[in-house]
Amino acid sequence: MDSYISNRYKNIGESLLTQSSDPNLLYPDLVNFSIGDPDIHTDEIIVKKAFDDALKGHVHYTENLGRLKLREAIANYYYERFKYKTSSDNIMVTTSGLHAMYLAMEATLNEGDEVIIPTPHFSLYTDQVKLARGIPVYVETFEEEGFQLNIERLESKITGKTRAILLNTPNNPTGTCLSRKNLEDIAEVAKKYDLIVYADDVYTIYSYEEEFMPITALKDMGKRTISIGSFSKDYCMTGWRIGYLMGNPELIKVAGNINDALIYSAPSISQQAALYALEHRHEIQPKLVEQFKERVYYAYERLKKLNNVSVMEPRGTFYLFPSIKGTGLSSMEVARILLEEAHVLVIPGNAFGQAGEGHIRLACTIELDKMKEGFDRMEKLEIFR
Repeated sequence: MDSYISNRYKNIGESLLTQSSDPNLLYPDLVNFSIGDPDIHTDEIIVKKAFDDALKGHVHYTENLGRLKLREAIANYYYERFKYKTSSDNIMVTTSGLHAMYLAMEATLNEGDEVIIPTPHFSLYTDQVKLARGIPVYVETFEEEGFQLNIERLESKITGKTRAILLNTPNNPTGTCLSRKNLEDIAEVAKKYDLIVYADDVYTIYSYEEEFMPITALKDMGKRTISIGSFSKDYCMTGWRIGYLMGNPELIKVAGNINDALIYSAPSISQQAALYALEHRHEIQPKLVEQFKERVYYAYERLKKLNNVSVMEPRGTFYLFPSIKGTGLSSMEVARILLEEAHVLVIPGNAFGQAGEGHIRLACTIELDKMKEGFDRMEKLEIFR
């Protein structure tokens, strides 16, 4: 059957991210820090209202770009929160942020175009660029610099083939947030070299040092920024598979045409749920931020007490990306010891690119008592004593 597989995929391997979360590896008493899926369920008010709408008949196709009422609500949200004016013509509802990113790149990349990716990075970015026949180019960020994007290093990666920069802030896996000044400097580079910015804005409420500001809202950036949004993390709606794409109307039209050959429209039930999430966000989101901030700071304090570990103070998301270089072991070796000797599951840093080597990622998506148990076990390991 291999003869039926496209040459592009014959040598494709399973990602470290997938391997690390393989259920076959789990122990009955496992403490699982690997999953970026919050343990908190979608707020009951969203579920009940979406269920009621389904009973009333909201179970059919919507407009291919998504329900107008939802697109208008997303536009209103951007104005209310960021004072950024956009409209429903600039928005398309998608089945997740990843779907939005695929459509954005498919609509804008030519074969051989280069996309600059700050790294460590969410591993699927590489695949997304390649799916659209682009070439990923990496620019390293470092813990000692707060994982901010160094502008000189960024400019050194720009060539005549560079088409876009891909940004993710608040960031998975590092847990950093790019500062307002860093975003402004990146925006100037994008304007100088006439580049697109793909803004993966999926953790927007989890910014602890300063209020999140989307790069599209900076001066003259709306026309060159393609924003990818999601309800998965900001509303704990991962299983609803609902997100959106925001850009100029020409992009939205092309993305809609591409999507007609894929799924036509996002699920109507999920669109209704997203609408209710936006309508009730002032009730829902503060509780989420409080819970995850408490968890991530608890984990930060426990990690600081471990020998051979350094960790940056939390700035955003619910991830921590501690350095384990002091152990003298690789990320894979430390992850293996944690799993086999402590029954604690983490993601090795090299799952997020080679720049992630020497780190591990912890997702604080489990309850505090579980986290405490995990860190109690970690403290007993020889590598951290």
